[in-house]
Amino acid sequence: MTSNYPRIALWAALAIALWLNYEAWVRDYGSLPLSSAEVASHGPGGAGQSGPNLTLNVPRVAAGAAQSSASASAPAAPVAALPGGAAAAAAPVISVRTDVLDVEISLSGGTLVKANLSEYPEVKGQPATVELENRASPDTFYILETGLTGSDAADRPTHLARFSSPQNSYTLAPGRDELSVPLTWTDGHGVTVTKTFTFRRGSYAIGLEQSVDNRTGMPWTAAAYAAIVRYDRPTKRSYFNVESYAFHGPAIYDGTKYRKLNIRSADDDHLSLEVTGGWLAAPQHNFVSAVIPPPAAGYRYTMSVVGNEYDLGTLGPMRSVAPDSTAHFDLTLFVGPKLQAQLETTAHELDLVADYGHLTLLAKPLFWLLEKVHGLLHNWGLAIIVVTFLLKLLFYPLSEASGRSMAKMKALAPRIKTIQETYKDDREKAGRAMMELYQREKINPVAGCLPIVIQIPVFLAFYWVLLESVEMRQAPFLGWIQDLTARDPYFILPGIMAVAMLVQYKLNPAPPDPMQAKIMMIMPVAMSVMFAFFPAGLVLYYVTNTILSIAQQWNINRRIEEATKKQRS
Repeated sequence: MTSNYPRIALWAALAIALWLNYEAWVRDYGSLPLSSAEVASHGPGGAGQSGPNLTLNVPRVAAGAAQSSASASAPAAPVAALPGGAAAAAAPVISVRTDVLDVEISLSGGTLVKANLSEYPEVKGQPATVELENRASPDTFYILETGLTGSDAADRPTHLARFSSPQNSYTLAPGRDELSVPLTWTDGHGVTVTKTFTFRRGSYAIGLEQSVDNRTGMPWTAAAYAAIVRYDRPTKRSYFNVESYAFHGPAIYDGTKYRKLNIRSADDDHLSLEVTGGWLAAPQHNFVSAVIPPPAAGYRYTMSVVGNEYDLGTLGPMRSVAPDSTAHFDLTLFVGPKLQAQLETTAHELDLVADYGHLTLLAKPLFWLLEKVHGLLHNWGLAIIVVTFLLKLLFYPLSEASGRSMAKMKALAPRIKTIQETYKDDREKAGRAMMELYQREKINPVAGCLPIVIQIPVFLAFYWVLLESVEMRQAPFLGWIQDLTARDPYFILPGIMAVAMLVQYKLNPAPPDPMQAKIMMIMPVAMSVMFAFFPAGLVLYYVTNTILSIAQQWNINRRIEEATKKQRS
């Protein structure tokens, strides 16, 4: 029975490694690159616009995909296909700059064609910032289209229609909290559509209102739509790059659950479903673009895939604008980091894009606690240390019982060795004698494994919190650790971890089997090598937990030894 602890410890270490690799493979869709013919058909001006099928599939679905919510006097009109053929002529762009965003909006449809996050450098200490939407090259193509369509899409302000703007650049002025960017389109027959983007200070949510002013003598019908069009580059999974494990691709919230879509799945690449109270998104490591329709109306969500490019869109109900009246079609966009406080206030369950995987129930309260402690200490590394200490306190009763059992086993080591030597030729009798000894001394030999079993899910939850919480991105700790989400550049923490694990091993009873004893001696080195490429924050948690375990076990061993001496005297 004494062999159970080292065996379970080894299996626990193996389980951690296997779990991380499993998560990586689950997220790895094995995407293949576009063929040369497919690449040729995709250009900076928009993928697929050179052929008969335009990129946006939402308003091009079968007739009747959009349902009318108009009165009986304005019957439903089917949604016709948008005009094919050559792409619209290149249109100028207007630039918009706030305190957190630097974006470009094309006057062709009011499409968001560029978005730089001015507060988030691509590499810490360098001027280049993270860029989401862009159309610089086919293999980074990523745009956000919006528009209105109807029974005659050629006469509606779709993402191909030409808009006008009173200015070619907008900047959020100091002291102002809001910036409105209006674009205007007219059909020349009395219908004017004003497409207004609203930016707010410190916010990555963008309000979009499409206001229709119908000055004709007839009802004017339209349905709002939006789409995220992106070339989804195949992600190379690497043990040396933990960021590659994060989900990268299309996703939706269908009103009840969060769904990560697989562009290589036959079920997902022709997605079509009705959703109320949902949203669609393009998450990646730490950042996301999302479209949030009004929660009360039913929208159709669709996705189509060409090669490695997906077109994830949503189409609203057909509405009728009465003669000499106005109507508003509203959407909310989100382009920025996965800041959970902003995601929560932007849309219901939008914070799910900060994806903690199977351990969400454990990781979310863990992040909440880390965030609260960080609010007091203003240092994520210190927050990790304090939260690790609090977790140790939470599980102290269990750890205390386990530690006492380990201490008693260590004190019994000479007697166990005597039993093994006495019955060295009869393992069955040796095992029976040791079990009788444990029963007399009231020792559970496997109790020492319980803290390890509990630590595995906490460890994995810490891993996903560090991986998915942009709040910790590039966060410094102290000295040489300037980014807790990157590996320790000098491998100092993994070295400390190896020493701490060795000390912890010495405090516990030695395995009776010589081979197991050798393995347990090698294990600290093997674990530290594996951890050397993990985020420094994760290693900091493990080092802190190990040091606290050492202090606790040393104190328990001391008390047990003193009690034993008193009994003997």
